[in-house]
Amino acid sequence: MAGTMRTPRRRWIDEGLKALADGGPDAVRIETLATRLGVTKGGFYGHFTNREALLQEMMEAWEHDVIDDVLRTVDAEGADGPARAVRAGRLTFSPERLPLDLAIREWARKEPSIAERLRRVDDRRMNLLREAFGEHFSDPAEVEARSLLAFSAAIGTHLIIADHGQYTRRDVLARASELLFDPSSSSGA
Repeated sequence: MAGTMRTPRRRWIDEGLKALADGGPDAVRIETLATRLGVTKGGFYGHFTNREALLQEMMEAWEHDVIDDVLRTVDAEGADGPARAVRAGRLTFSPERLPLDLAIREWARKEPSIAERLRRVDDRRMNLLREAFGEHFSDPAEVEARSLLAFSAAIGTHLIIADHGQYTRRDVLARASELLFDPSSSSGA
């Protein structure tokens, strides 16, 4: 007699992350995920004790993806500090990852445990920027300010709906990056 195939744990997590990106944490419902996966919800309990356990594993998977996987990819490319930071930003805020990042940011505004995890992720992202700027600037306050400006631009560009006249958003962001990483624009120069 053939055994029944269980839906793999990772599929529940991935589907939960998609639901979170699409509709926020309230969209992550066991029944809804089972329907999206084309299975019964009984299989869920073979992997998770409850919805909270799924949410925790989803956040762990997200953190691993946006930090460890991104850094592994960037490190494999062998870029220097500034190029490494820019590449990490492009991967982090890619069209595939951005909706989930924004959904988690919104969720973090209401849920302290999610805010703490987001802080941990953002601290690691800021550390990458600090390292990159630290290669060109010696003033710690300037490194911190430039890191914050770069990070703010990376997130803010997805939230700001402004025109830039004859320039495209991409042109403006490229110029902002040039200005941020240009040692001649240093306050100490």
